[in-house]
Amino acid sequence: QDAFVAFHVDKVLVSKYLKPLQIGELAPDQPSTEPTKNEMLVKDFRELRATVERMGLLEPNQLFFFLLLAHILLLDTAAWLILFYFGTSLLPFVFSLLLLTISQVQASWLQHDLGHLSVFRKTKWNHLLHKFVMCHLIGASAKWWTLLHSQHHAKPNCFHKDPDIDMHPFLFTLGKKLSVELGIKKKKYMPYNHQHKYFFITLPPLLFPTYFHYHTFYIAYTKKYWVDLAWMLTFYIRFFYTYGSLLETKTLNSLISLHRMLESSWFVWVSQMNHIPMDIDYDKNLDWMSTQLQATCNVEQSLFNDWFTGHLNFQIEHHLFPSMPRHNYWKVAPLVKSLCAKHGLEYQCKPLLTAFADIVHSLKSSGELWHDAYLHK
Repeated sequence: QDAFVAFHVDKVLVSKYLKPLQIGELAPDQPSTEPTKNEMLVKDFRELRATVERMGLLEPNQLFFFLLLAHILLLDTAAWLILFYFGTSLLPFVFSLLLLTISQVQASWLQHDLGHLSVFRKTKWNHLLHKFVMCHLIGASAKWWTLLHSQHHAKPNCFHKDPDIDMHPFLFTLGKKLSVELGIKKKKYMPYNHQHKYFFITLPPLLFPTYFHYHTFYIAYTKKYWVDLAWMLTFYIRFFYTYGSLLETKTLNSLISLHRMLESSWFVWVSQMNHIPMDIDYDKNLDWMSTQLQATCNVEQSLFNDWFTGHLNFQIEHHLFPSMPRHNYWKVAPLVKSLCAKHGLEYQCKPLLTAFADIVHSLKSSGELWHDAYLHK
């Protein structure tokens, strides 16, 4: 299936694990495509996938990723050196905080590349560096991220299957159909008609310092990811040793809290601009390409947008080819657009600020739909 092909780099190795599960082949008279899936689109997408492989677009440029890692380490070091050389007064503290935040966010984009096995040809090297970046540089579990993010890619914006929209209905109501359904059932966990307002003070600044911080440790402990926990411990030892030698306890706690809140805000606005404004519903069991296109949109390309979003401005191409190195997204984009045009699929691409605004607009719209359904007698 297309999801299997998209996720697995070493298909021969994975096939060995799947072989004992095989129960037989389809009979000649049985259809190979389910009725809910567009058979011609499936065929054309698989031809596109073969073209992508022939063009070498799945081959990583390791110099590109080395330079990314180098600039992350440079920013991380500079954040500490500013406090070391210029003292801990307000101005050096602010500059150090900004550099630390940039370093952490860029590290989160790089761990995303590693988690998708798109940096090295050998899977084991991706996993090893993933642990270094995610666990040691960021302080979160690499396996925890892979567990959740793989589910997101398999069924993006599908309620009960995509953990990224688990905020519905307890914090926000999402999607037109789900919002109306929630209103008809008279369910109200939050004042959803004001969710476009309280969004600013909840999800962006608090996702990392609260939920993610707790959840990564909870999953790592309950699933016995002991190696990840050991790696994560090195982050906290390094952080408290290096910054603790320069800052008083209150200032150190302020640095940790503020950088996590800034990092969280940056991450949430970028990660949600491609998904929350799109279709959010129950799983309709569509073909791979239709599933990804309904749930994702792009943001215009520029050097700043590429860097600021970790190339997640090419969210459509990333979702169709999750193991593709990000430096090749722009090369495959014209081919994806052409295939979308052929099959009448909408290929959305918008300016960065418009994408941000659309998050708020979609929350306001779904909140109003819930409110109207809730008040309807």
